[in-house]
Amino acid sequence: MPRYEISTIRTNEVSVSRKLIDWDNAAKTFNNIVASETLFRLDILAGIVGYTGFLILPFVLYKLLNHINRTYALGMVLLAVISVPISYTYLLDKFAVLTLIHKSAYLNAFQADQLHAQVLLQLNYYDNGILLASIFWGIWLFPFGYLVFKSGFLPKIIGIFLMVGSVGYQIDFLFHYFMTDKYDSMGISNYVRLPGSLGELAICLWMLIIGVKENGRFSPTDISNDKQTNGDRI
Repeated sequence: MPRYEISTIRTNEVSVSRKLIDWDNAAKTFNNIVASETLFRLDILAGIVGYTGFLILPFVLYKLLNHINRTYALGMVLLAVISVPISYTYLLDKFAVLTLIHKSAYLNAFQADQLHAQVLLQLNYYDNGILLASIFWGIWLFPFGYLVFKSGFLPKIIGIFLMVGSVGYQIDFLFHYFMTDKYDSMGISNYVRLPGSLGELAICLWMLIIGVKENGRFSPTDISNDKQTNGDRI
């Protein structure tokens, strides 16, 4: 739900990165990926599935929330969907890594250290691309949070967390962009993204648990019918 699939993907990527990638040692990184190619392929597959799910999700949310404010709902869909082709495009860098580690005959023109460096470079390209996509992962949370806040059938506090989280993701991007490695070493990135993560998790759990127990509560049709019924009574 919300950007939670993306958060899950990023968590998985961080885990895989810690296991396989040593940014200070290209040869070690190359050998780690060769030794754990299945893990690396599963990481790519998880990305494909997650980004595909994120392509579908905004349209589901649009159907749920467009009666509140159609302009904000359309903006939510557009901003979310924009990130998907960016993510897919940079996923190609990981496929390029697979090509490099298989050492096809035409790659014999390169020395081993050149191949090692190229693998690390492709992984760096991927990280930069995902950093770019994260701009839209954050921006779309603002109209989404606004719609949640105004809905009347979802907790306002969750909408507030989503909107604050949207700003947090942009701050996180700017710090990553201008401070690069220094920002990672400061260890504050998770705190900057915390409001958004809490909002994403909360709306996911609310829709899965409370929404199942109170089945009709999230139906715009039911809400409209209730309003019409109340109007008739008046």
